[in-house]
Amino acid sequence: MTDFAARRRTMVDTQVRPSDVTKFPIIDAMLSVKRENFVPDAQREAAYVEGMIELEAGRCILEPRTLAKMLDVLNITNDEVVLDIAPALGYSTAVAARMAQLVVAVEADEALAAEAQTLLMEADADNVVVHVGPLDEGAAEHGPYDVVMIQGGVEEVPSALIDQLKDHGRIACLFMEGDLGTVRIGHKSGDRVTWRQAFNASAPVLKAFSAESAFSL
Repeated sequence: MTDFAARRRTMVDTQVRPSDVTKFPIIDAMLSVKRENFVPDAQREAAYVEGMIELEAGRCILEPRTLAKMLDVLNITNDEVVLDIAPALGYSTAVAARMAQLVVAVEADEALAAEAQTLLMEADADNVVVHVGPLDEGAAEHGPYDVVMIQGGVEEVPSALIDQLKDHGRIACLFMEGDLGTVRIGHKSGDRVTWRQAFNASAPVLKAFSAESAFSL
């Protein structure tokens, strides 16, 4: 029988801590949330490997290092409301929920959202709302948000998400240029967002955040 708890500790010790992520809330969350429960059944054995888990339709679960470093630079506190875009089966939402006051997860696929809702309930993530709707539209009715994070690659960030961010709020996006990607953190002040590069990473570009999709709008 697979010892997933041991694999979870190994993931944190070999992928998260060596990436200079040492904040206790992040380490505690990633040690506590059972990642194997938030991946497709056929991929449970790969839940703790180094690297992203690829899903259907160009979707993925970000590699543990990428998610951990994203959370590290966002520095979520327990009085903040977080918008988590495209969390698939809800792993990133479950992790963020252990740090935030409330997490709103947005998924476009009803079946995927329903499964995520079930898994999050089973994980006792009772400070989570799963919202079904277009990824690039966010969930304005639950905002505004202190933090926005997107679980996949982007080429363009729609204004709808920026509009839902509070003044002085933060947004984390993995901007892809070809095969190369950089996570950038945006800080909102008034109507402007100032971006800074945080670290390199890679993920498939979410269709809703491709430059072509933005142009077609």
